[in-house]
Parts: sequence; structure tokens; C-alpha cells
Amino acid sequence: MIKLCAFSDEASNDLLGQITALKRNNISYMEIRNVNGKNVKDLTVEEAIAIKQILDDNNIKVWSVGSPIGKEDIDIDIDEYMKKVCHIFHVAKLLGAGRVRIFSFFRAYDKPYKVFDFLRRMVQKAKEYDLKLCHENEKDIYGDTLSRNLQILDNVPGLYYVYDPANFLQVGQKAEETLAALAHRADYFHIKDVISDLGQLVPAGEGDGCIEELISTIKDDKVLTLEPHLTVFKGYSDIDKTEMNTKYTFHSNDEAFDAATSALKELLTRAGYRETKEGYVK
Repeated sequence: MIKLCAFSDEASNDLLGQITALKRNNISYMEIRNVNGKNVKDLTVEEAIAIKQILDDNNIKVWSVGSPIGKEDIDIDIDEYMKKVCHIFHVAKLLGAGRVRIFSFFRAYDKPYKVFDFLRRMVQKAKEYDLKLCHENEKDIYGDTLSRNLQILDNVPGLYYVYDPANFLQVGQKAEETLAALAHRADYFHIKDVISDLGQLVPAGEGDGCIEELISTIKDDKVLTLEPHLTVFKGYSDIDKTEMNTKYTFHSNDEAFDAATSALKELLTRAGYRETKEGYVK
């Protein structure tokens, strides 16, 4: 079975708007990143508890915390940084998440062993919270290319992986190569697509991310998280310091979110899946 999840902050800034967008598209999982004007790293314990209650009341589960952990210079004071990491882990548990998405540091290309050491410390700490840490490939961090992602996974035991096809395309990697090498190692997938030559973000299936091939690699239960980036949403500048380059214009974030969802569902249907209340099955 394939279950759908989403960065619902791309539909709305506030929690109730995000819940409405998820329900409208029959998506029961959220990868929480920004909510009610705050990044997840800045949520208080009280706010996390209140959010969890509202989500429970609406039958929405937090699949993963889309944290910014690791989007820092490699030369940080890691002992001080771990205090922030532990706060995010605590918030993740309060939200009922089983996973935390992380990155592998800026300005780190010449410091692989420092990257591995920092990530090992985080994995060890995450075990104390019964959380899976899932590293995402991303431009400008150490793990932006196929080879460096393989290095990370081979050198950091207990670290999981979330595959993002568009992020590989944005650093000049071919989807066919990255998918073949990493699909079987992915705990789950981020669904974002881009036309490589133009650098334009597009709905799933319209770019060079080989999303149809990605779906065809799935043989067991898996979660696909929509992260379409089809229009600028509140908090985007905190995630990516570059200007968003999109092919289509949408009248609202809700419209863009719905278009992204429809595109992915069409690919699933084409691959022989049918939608049920629980998820997509063949």
C-alpha cells in the first residue's frame, strides 16, 4: 500500500487551513514544517501538545517532522547545537511523529568525517527518543550528490534516508542514476519534480524526476510526501534562499497544492493503483 503525506504548509500557513487542505485531498498524514507562523523548531511544548490534540480531533497523523536540523555551517559548536536538536526531538514525540527529517551541513564538502561524527551523535540521541532520523539530499549540503549520500549512509549506522528527486536534478544529477542506487534504501520519498534544463518546478510527472519510475520501484508499504513547491508559500525563504522558479501560475496556495496532489494521484492511477480510505492499493 502507498499512503500519501504532505508538507501542508504549502497549502496554508495556519493549522486549520492545512487540515482543510489535507482532508479535501484525502491525505491523512502530515510532514509538519511550518504552522501558525512558526517553524517546527520554534514550537513550545505547550504549542506542540495543542497541535497534537487538534490533529487527533481531525484524524490527521504527523508522519515526520520536516525539521531544518543540519542546515547549518559544519563549524558550529555541536554541543550547543545538540540542545536545539533535543528540543526538536521532544516536540516530535509530543506530536506523535516517528521520524525527523534532517540534512548534512553547509560548507562541509572537505570535512566528511566531521559530518559523519555529527550525524552519528544525532542518530544516537534520536534512539533515546525512539525516533528515526531520515537524511534528505539537498543542494549545497554535504549530502547533495549521489556519491556523498552513499558515503553518509555507509558511514552512519542507524541513519535512514528520504529520497528527493528534484533536489538531485538541481545539482546536475540524473534521476535514472540516483533512483537506481537509492530507491531501495529510502525509508520514504519526497515528491517534487523539476524540468532540469529550465530549472522550473512542475507537478509530478511533468519534469525529469522519473516519478513514474519511482512509483514502479515500490514493492512494499511506503509513504510519499508531497513537497511540490509550485508557488511561494509563507516560510519558503526560511527553507531556500533562492528565488522559486515555477512553470505555472496559481491563484492561491490551495490551488497549487490541489494541482500537485491531483498530478501525483494521476500517476498512481496510471501505475495501477486505486484510491481507498486507507491509501492506494493494487
